[in-house]
Amino acid sequence: QVQLAESGGGLVQAGGSLRLSCAASGRTFSNYVMGWFRQAPGKEREFVGYITQYGGTTYYADSVKGRFTISRDNAKNTGYLQMNSLKPEDTGIYFCAARRLAISTRREEYGYWGQGTQVTVSS
Repeated sequence: QVQLAESGGGLVQAGGSLRLSCAASGRTFSNYVMGWFRQAPGKEREFVGYITQYGGTTYYADSVKGRFTISRDNAKNTGYLQMNSLKPEDTGIYFCAARRLAISTRREEYGYWGQGTQVTVSS
């Protein structure tokens, strides 16, 4: 199995940027699709985007498309979520997740999760 740990969250003003990292350990990171999800207070965890095993394909939720970019460096066993033009509605706990083989936007199809990192965007 693979273990995941997010970092890089914090407090930022609207319009600002943050870059989250997801460090993987255990199994070969390049075997896994990496997804990002977020959960706002009182809301369900929602899909943000994913990247395929070697970074050839990315896909984003409409709410973040054009503002967020997912990347990965398999040599460093690390994935990234670059967030630009942040809005107050982007506030929440951000999670990275991993699954073998096929891509998915469904949280229940990801078997490995980090502990999450808090992102707060002030207006």
